[in-house]
Amino acid sequence: MLYSKLFTKTSRDYPSDEVSRNAQLLIRAGFIHKTMAGVYSFLPLGLRVLRNIENIVRDEMNKIGGQELLMTTLQSKQTWQVTDRWDDKNVDVWFKSKLKNDTEVGFGWSHEEAIIEMMSNHINSYKDLPVNVYQFQVKLRNELRAKSGIMRGREFLMKDMYSCSLNKSQHDTFYQSVIDAYHRVFAKCGIGEITYLTFASGGAFTQFSHEFQTICEAGEDIVYINRERKIAINEEVLTDEVLNKLDIDRNSLEKIKTAETGNIFEFGTVKSEQTKFKFTNKEGKEQLVYLGSYGIGISRLMGVIAEIYSDEKGLKWPKSVSPFEIHLITNLDKNDEIINQRILDLAQKFHTGRLRLLDNQTIANYDNEADKDKLSLSEWSRHVEVFWDDRIKNNLGEKLKDADLIGIPTQIIISKRSLENGGVEVIDRAGRETQIIKI
Repeated sequence: MLYSKLFTKTSRDYPSDEVSRNAQLLIRAGFIHKTMAGVYSFLPLGLRVLRNIENIVRDEMNKIGGQELLMTTLQSKQTWQVTDRWDDKNVDVWFKSKLKNDTEVGFGWSHEEAIIEMMSNHINSYKDLPVNVYQFQVKLRNELRAKSGIMRGREFLMKDMYSCSLNKSQHDTFYQSVIDAYHRVFAKCGIGEITYLTFASGGAFTQFSHEFQTICEAGEDIVYINRERKIAINEEVLTDEVLNKLDIDRNSLEKIKTAETGNIFEFGTVKSEQTKFKFTNKEGKEQLVYLGSYGIGISRLMGVIAEIYSDEKGLKWPKSVSPFEIHLITNLDKNDEIINQRILDLAQKFHTGRLRLLDNQTIANYDNEADKDKLSLSEWSRHVEVFWDDRIKNNLGEKLKDADLIGIPTQIIISKRSLENGGVEVIDRAGRETQIIKI
């Protein structure tokens, strides 16, 4: 992508009513656009981050046997009345409307009931189980307050997975595989070390649940963590009963502010009983399907990462979720057309993948290699996606400020000075380390 072709622009300003740091930075850097409180559009750079997070999650869900689908956002009143979750007294986040024929509809805040209704058409026998399905879909929740940017929106992108099992034993095995997969997701997103499996209330879903809480000052939750065992308890369920159940000494817990980045629920057979979701077992008798639900807020996760990976200059994306791996900056010389042409030629080749760089360790290995002819290009180079700031009228200082705000992990400057020093200047956005790398 060329900066000169990108329709979004960086800005010093953000909406005056925006108080969350993640949204302030993402708006200024041109990743999102605020439509109203709790409602944001994702612009090209922001969408690339969302898709990177989504692909990390998709890969892990596929590894544990998930099958991807996409449900409708429109929800039937009758579907949710069966479990008494259409009633606003039980679920207070519904957005509801009416069709032109006066039929009431809701806009999906979750999809348990809808999944059950759909899966009941495909699950009849014990031979059909287990089945685990998931989707990436926009959810709509009529939140009373939405002051945490994309960490708590009225409209947000979510990965929700639903498991249908023969019995508790089969369910428990899959439930643990989801816990393990979620840990891998958060590790790949750069927050694994500060994300804790947390015992919590199920809210509108069930009596108890597990959450994944990430240490974050901008979070809305208070949890008590046990660092040694890498588990935590949400403040709302911190009772002696829970402490005994988890075999945790209250004195070993540390109170800390966190943001919820994932949750998992065990429904058991309660919803199956309400909806008459059954299958025929080996003995030919009807049996209730054992259910579970597993969520990760993709856009919320992006907001949490933005809160954690940022500084006074802007964003500092982990490589795994960054919109691009390299932010290429060309700095032309006003008085040297020959060197300028060389700079542009090198940048063009690098941008299209025809010119690549070596990391320091590979350079050291290459320089010390006795038989250099045996070392092929493919062994010490790889293609990376590059965002090229090719703007002509902006000076280097302006470009560097924009690069720091946008937060791509590696900045590469091609200039007369860098070429005179033997290559290109490479800046690590996270640590501000600068070095000259050979071409």
